[in-house]
Amino acid sequence: MEMISVLDISQLKLGEGQKDFYVNRIPPHIAENHSKITRPHKHNSYLTILFTKGSGRHEIDFNSYEIKPGSLFVLAPGKTHHWELSEDIDGYIFSHTANFYDLHYSHNRLHQFPFFYSIQNTPFLALDSENSKKTEHLFRKLLDEYESAKNFQQQLIISYIDIIYIELSRLYLIENAPKIIKSGAYSEKFQQFEDLIEKNYITEKSPSQYADWMNISPKHLNRITKTIIGKTASEVITDRIILEAKRRFLHTKNNFSAIAESLGYDDYAYFSKLFKKSSGLTPTGFLKLY
Repeated sequence: MEMISVLDISQLKLGEGQKDFYVNRIPPHIAENHSKITRPHKHNSYLTILFTKGSGRHEIDFNSYEIKPGSLFVLAPGKTHHWELSEDIDGYIFSHTANFYDLHYSHNRLHQFPFFYSIQNTPFLALDSENSKKTEHLFRKLLDEYESAKNFQQQLIISYIDIIYIELSRLYLIENAPKIIKSGAYSEKFQQFEDLIEKNYITEKSPSQYADWMNISPKHLNRITKTIIGKTASEVITDRIILEAKRRFLHTKNNFSAIAESLGYDDYAYFSKLFKKSSGLTPTGFLKLY
């Protein structure tokens, strides 16, 4: 069955001796990887993009964002995205695997940054002129180090990444504080729930099973999800399924029935009702929007 392509970091044109980290200016990134990035795709690594010149649109999981100087995007693995860019576009992009970061810091460190707290949090940050220049300076230092062959290169690269994430987190919290999921006991459990959903949503739809895996009661799981995003655990699971259905409806050539079956639903009529209840549209109606 045709699926949305997943771009492995090894498929990018990496620097000498690199296998888990990549950084580039946007124009050469597009030129060198044109055949791999022209269609909507996912990454299996973390991706950060800063636009410093030009314009366009960036679509990430059916949310469309305007691109202009100062537009910054931070994408966790698994998000589907594509863009339309003006000819004068410029900026920077870097990507790294979880392992690359985890060699120097704990796994929980990555999840402490607000844009990685939850897949519910926005991947977009609009930088003003002053902060855009400061961030561009850090990206430029990162690229310079990537292209060097100096001692302790990996250590300095990871330090620059960490500084960038910290500086962006400060700005992100100021701009998005009222509307993002924040760190805390409930959010950590919610994050665990999201991680389990990501690994199992095709084969497991029962909130009770997820609660069992998390060593909590289904009632407490519902309390967590209602507190964090105002939805039941079942609705959170369904949202992830419907998002994947939308991706496959739009970006593959398979028919509705085959896509429903690939998501664990043998009864297409039931799945169609579920899709409409969740999205407000039938699959056909959804495709007409695009």
